[in-house]
Amino acid sequence: MFSGQGSQKPGMGGDLLAVKEVREVFACASDVLGCDVADLVLNAEPEKLNDTRNAQPALCVLSVGIARVLMARGVEPAAVLGFSLGQVSALAVSGMLSDEATFAFVKARSELMAEAAAAHPGAMSALLKADEESVDALCERCAEGEVLVPANFNCPGQIVVAGAPAAVARAEAAWAEAGRRSSRLATSGAFHSPLMADAAAGLADYLKGVEFSEPRIPLVCNVTAAPLSAAEARDHLVRHLTSPVRFQQSVEALARSGTDSFVEVGFGGVLANLVKRIDKSATRACVQDRASFDGYLAAASATDSE
Repeated sequence: MFSGQGSQKPGMGGDLLAVKEVREVFACASDVLGCDVADLVLNAEPEKLNDTRNAQPALCVLSVGIARVLMARGVEPAAVLGFSLGQVSALAVSGMLSDEATFAFVKARSELMAEAAAAHPGAMSALLKADEESVDALCERCAEGEVLVPANFNCPGQIVVAGAPAAVARAEAAWAEAGRRSSRLATSGAFHSPLMADAAAGLADYLKGVEFSEPRIPLVCNVTAAPLSAAEARDHLVRHLTSPVRFQQSVEALARSGTDSFVEVGFGGVLANLVKRIDKSATRACVQDRASFDGYLAAASATDSE
């Protein structure tokens, strides 16, 4: 599983840069992006790293690097799943895009999303003790002609809404009146909502020149919670910007297919914690630094020898 935007932190994964495969991925990304990505991750001030034009490439590169080094050590995933931005990282590891094409894509995507967020200001808020029916009704009641939609289905009891700032504020107030809590997210825009339509249009133009391969490793798509094919890739990646992230449904589909172990690569451990609330029987791990990397390989080796 590949971490989403918001998990970034200065210095993240820094002690893994000594590992050959991680270092090679960062070098490739630096060539494509025209900047020193390792320096960005290690030394950028939080404000600079949190800019979506920097956060998306930085997290994408780190996630791909960690996945590559795990696979070089014999950890072969049966499927890959990203959360929002994480789906871009998954394109590289699935084999649908080369690393170079992935990093060029994340650069274009982050710039288009930053421009759309500036042109159409928005907000996002996580509603707790939420279910799809009640959130749909809340959005319909509180929109008042503005954009307000479910944006992320995180786990049972946690759904994120996105939309115009005033509409999100009305939803939070109505949710509080019903005795429920919400948490405003530190995002620069209303991602996965119609307010990203300009970015989606720009991405559609960009992707006309991108060729996708059939995945070597199945990639579960955020839009449909089903495996993505090369023929569907352009359409689904464009829709991804204005459609909700169906992470809960994706994990549930993987669990139904027999998946019982989920490993997050990136930073923060958010996805591993969400899996805990979706499928309590699943084994979970987050590999984000040298200690967790060494610990995961040791545990995997012990399991294989039993």
